[in-house]
Amino acid sequence: MASGRETASICFAPEGQPKGLVVFVHGGFWRAFDKSFWSYLARGSVESGYAVAMPSYTLCPAVRIADITREIAAAVEHAAAMVEGPILLTGHSAGGHLVTRMISVTSPLPESFRARIRNTVSISGVHDLRPMLKTAMNADLRIDEAEDANGKPRAVAKPMPGARLTCWVGSAERPEFIRQNALLANIWTGLGAQTCTIEEPGRHHFDVIDGLADRNHPMVKTL
Repeated sequence: MASGRETASICFAPEGQPKGLVVFVHGGFWRAFDKSFWSYLARGSVESGYAVAMPSYTLCPAVRIADITREIAAAVEHAAAMVEGPILLTGHSAGGHLVTRMISVTSPLPESFRARIRNTVSISGVHDLRPMLKTAMNADLRIDEAEDANGKPRAVAKPMPGARLTCWVGSAERPEFIRQNALLANIWTGLGAQTCTIEEPGRHHFDVIDGLADRNHPMVKTL
């Protein structure tokens, strides 16, 4: 799509003029995977008439989470410059964190692109970074109290005005992901965002995203 890791995306186009752009951001705790693992998840949105971009990003420990946040903003901006209409964001696990940063008051996206974001679905999102401080993986993530506004380990960032967010998690997920899913929606409701929380029966962390591949699945309808 473009040179540079921060704007490197797999792009999928529907037949005819796209209704808008869907951007899916992968998970992996900011330290694993890339765009190539997730292309099958574009099917549901493409068959619904939307173009889909799936960016990769530089992984920790080569960069910090705040750097990745800026890379995702650059990727969204680059893709959205080529597709007219609304922007719909979705991400899994760490990707859920990254897409909600795009609709927070700390978003690095220019206002003209933020104004086009119609909806965001965070899937098993990691939104409260404070529990990560004491995990072994923090040797790679390097989260600390000195992180800047895009990566600071506080509960959540504030939503931008007009933010719409669905927090989606599987009912068979680990308790911490269920807690974090409810946490963001509850806090953002109090801060004026339009939010919804969904626990999909029987789904766990690794199969909850599969609904994105089916145009008739409630996850795609919600997005």
